Amino acid sequence: MAPADLDVLRACGFDDRAIHDAVQVIAYFNYITRVAEALGVEPEDFIQPWGLDDSVENAF
Repeated sequence: MAPADLDVLRACGFDDRAIHDAVQVIAYFNYITRVAEALGVEPEDFIQPWGLDDSVENAF
């Protein structure tokens, strides 16, 4: 991250509060994913992977 990255976000309409909130959420998910991987937590099988819908999944 560099100051120019923040400028891009601000140009897209994010204010400092929105940037702060996004950083907090992203950091939390980064943290909890690393903890889950370190503990060997298996993903739930009822959750469909992002980016796939039934039509794409059934096409293969």
